[in-house]
Amino acid sequence: MCGIAGLIHRGGRSNVGMEMTSMLQALKHRGPDSTGFAVYGPPNPGDYVMRIKVAERDDVDRGHGILDRIAGRITELESRLEHSNARIKTKETVTPYALRYVINHEGETEAMAKYVEEIEGVEILSLGNGLELIKDLGDAGEVANTYNLDEFDGTHAIGHTRMATESDVDIRSAHPYWAFPYNDVSVVHNGQITNYWIMRRQMEQKGHRFMSNCDSELLAVYTAHNLTNGVTLEDSLRSSIDEIDGVFTYLVATRDQLGMAKDTMAAKPLVLYESDSLIAMASEEVAIRAILPEEIDTYDPYDEEVRVWQA
Repeated sequence: MCGIAGLIHRGGRSNVGMEMTSMLQALKHRGPDSTGFAVYGPPNPGDYVMRIKVAERDDVDRGHGILDRIAGRITELESRLEHSNARIKTKETVTPYALRYVINHEGETEAMAKYVEEIEGVEILSLGNGLELIKDLGDAGEVANTYNLDEFDGTHAIGHTRMATESDVDIRSAHPYWAFPYNDVSVVHNGQITNYWIMRRQMEQKGHRFMSNCDSELLAVYTAHNLTNGVTLEDSLRSSIDEIDGVFTYLVATRDQLGMAKDTMAAKPLVLYESDSLIAMASEEVAIRAILPEEIDTYDPYDEEVRVWQA
C-alpha cells in the first residue's frame, strides 16, 4: 500500500524539496508510518554530503542515558573521519539522532564509510556529491518541517510514504535506501520481493552491506552493484525484471538520472506525466496534481516498462 513519487527537471533547478513534500503529503493515506526523501542538489566535486543517523528516534524518546551514548558516538565518528583523511567543512545537528556533514575527501569512500559504520548505533543514510537522503517517522509535512526541506533547490527527487507490513516501524526500515560503494544512488519501492533472502545472500557474498531487513533495500544494493560494475541504469532496471521475483514498481535516482521499472504483472500502480521540462510520477495522480493543478495528461506505464530520464 506504500506510496512512491519522483520528479526530475530537465531544464534546470527548482524547489524540489517543497515539490516532493506536496506530492508525498497527497499520498500520506498510503503510508502513515514514515516518510522519506532523496533530493539532489548541484554537486561540488571533492565534497561529499553525509546524512547520518546515530540513534533511532524511539531510543531518544525513551531516554535512559542515550544522549550520553550519542555524544560518544559523535566523538568517535568525527575521530574516524579525521583518521580517514576526511576534512569536516560543515556540521549540522538536525535532531538529537540525525546529523548532516559536508566533508572533503579524496580517498576511498567505501572504506571510509565502512570504518564509520563499525561504530555501534551509527548508520550512514546517504553519501554523495549531490544526494541528500532524509527519512523519519511521521507524514511528509512533519518530516519536511523538521529537516527544512522547503528550502531545498535541486534537479530531481524521489520520495516514499511507508505502511509497515513485515519489518519494523523505525528510521532504519524507512525508504529511500542508499547503498555504497556507488555514491548518489537512491531507491524507493512499492511491492514485495519474494526472492529477497536468496539475492541478499548473493550480494553479501560479494561484500555488500545491508542495514535493515526490509526487502526494498535489496534494490538499492542491486543497483549500486550494477552501476559500480559499469552497467547502465537502464540495463540494470531491465535486468531486475528478470532477476528479481515478486510484484514491484520502483524508482531509482542517481546524480543526474531518474529511472523507473515495473514487474511482469504490473500490479503496483504508477501514474506518469511528462513534458519537455518536467517529468513527475507517483502511485496516484493526486500527487502529481499537487504540484501541477492545471489540466494535464497522464498515463500508466505498462508491465515490464523501463524508463530513464536525464537531468
